[in-house]
Amino acid sequence: MSLSTILPFTATTAIAGYRILKHGGADGAAVQATAATEDFVGVSDAMGAVVGGVCDVHLAGLAEVEYGGAVTRGARLTSDALGRAVTAAPAAGQTVEIIGRALKSGVLGDIGSVNLARSTYTRPA
Repeated sequence: MSLSTILPFTATTAIAGYRILKHGGADGAAVQATAATEDFVGVSDAMGAVVGGVCDVHLAGLAEVEYGGAVTRGARLTSDALGRAVTAAPAAGQTVEIIGRALKSGVLGDIGSVNLARSTYTRPA
């Protein structure tokens, strides 16, 4: 039984394992996300990919992701500058992209679990 939907993408830059990804410059291409405001596509598998290589990307369902800081289960997750998952904490009136919700708590460098459900989150002004 598969717990996520996975598709292959071409890495237009080096991609580390367990990172949040955004679309690359062409159809079927992906790069690591670098900001909470980018349009995420999914999460890289454990292997990641070299430039020009193929990266399996989790698009929906359950996936593992590297945490970029303290995360509490149930938190909305977005990307830090390295494509790691961090708790979404937008400033008042700001909108950020959400990759999904954390399924377990963890700290910087932990490989945590996420229920992938892309959305946006706007903190009220």
